[in-house]
Amino acid sequence: MNPALETLLLAFSSEGGIPAPGRCLFLGAEAHPLLKGWQHLTAVQPHKPLADAWRRAGFAAPVESPEGRCPVVLLLPGKSRDEILASFALARDHLEPGGTLVAALPNTTGASRFEKEFARATGSVHSIQKNKSRVFHATDDGTWNEALFAEWRTLGEPRHVPGTSHTTRAGIFSHGEIDAGSQFLVAHLPADLRGKVADLGAGWGYLSAEALRLAPGIQRIHLFESDSRALACARTNLAEWGERPVFSWHDVTTGIPGHHDVILTNPPFHSGRDTDVDLGRAFVTSAARALGRTGRLYLVANRQLPYEAVLKAEGLGYERLAEDKTYKVILARKP
Repeated sequence: MNPALETLLLAFSSEGGIPAPGRCLFLGAEAHPLLKGWQHLTAVQPHKPLADAWRRAGFAAPVESPEGRCPVVLLLPGKSRDEILASFALARDHLEPGGTLVAALPNTTGASRFEKEFARATGSVHSIQKNKSRVFHATDDGTWNEALFAEWRTLGEPRHVPGTSHTTRAGIFSHGEIDAGSQFLVAHLPADLRGKVADLGAGWGYLSAEALRLAPGIQRIHLFESDSRALACARTNLAEWGERPVFSWHDVTTGIPGHHDVILTNPPFHSGRDTDVDLGRAFVTSAARALGRTGRLYLVANRQLPYEAVLKAEGLGYERLAEDKTYKVILARKP
């Protein structure tokens, strides 16, 4: 269980003093048994694994864009400064006059610092510290600093990626620049890619866009991405390619449908702030199992990550096409 989620719900205990709301919006929603008794709960969760877990727990499916205002808004923000401040503004936009905004962050994300930022905008703040996290809340009394919320709102707007024609948003992977690993993979892709291609963990679309520019033989490229915000950016960034790109909000670790002539991937290996090599292994396993009989898998990873063992276990032959002091590019095929 997410410690910040446990701490968030302390606001509705005797210690926190907020009664369970009749209507509530939960931004960054994660399932918890204590929420079962809440009657009218609208959830927003852009990350597919967490959205799937929310549905499996018996809650109504998350919405992509909430409408209207609620008397209580719960918030589990992301990790980056701009994303967190922008989420304060989004929560404020969906709060009824006189309503209460409740946010929780782990201490490792800078909970104390962001509580101070929150207090700059709202004035009086009530706070509880537990589980190496902090929950803080404030009730709109008509004196909140709307100019500060307006400033934070701009941090959530689309932003240009330097050196490209692409746009991203705060909070998605590599939102301020092209990922160096993906650049290294693109530099070593051949121009003879063709047929049905898949991009696993496609992010805001950089790999797919470069593959389409490089290889005219690509008939279709299927972007699988677990962050709906990144996928929305990818749709914009690849609009010039018409119907050749196909977009799926999908958790790659559960496998991917169909078989593909070419698979491209720069597997993630972090969960939150923690290294999670098993996450990358799951990506490689899904890629190996979705590879067509004569297909090719192009994989980039940090040199120390042990993905070759996964490829071998899945019966693929492989070779290193390139490496530098940080990255390796692997080409894998079925024997």
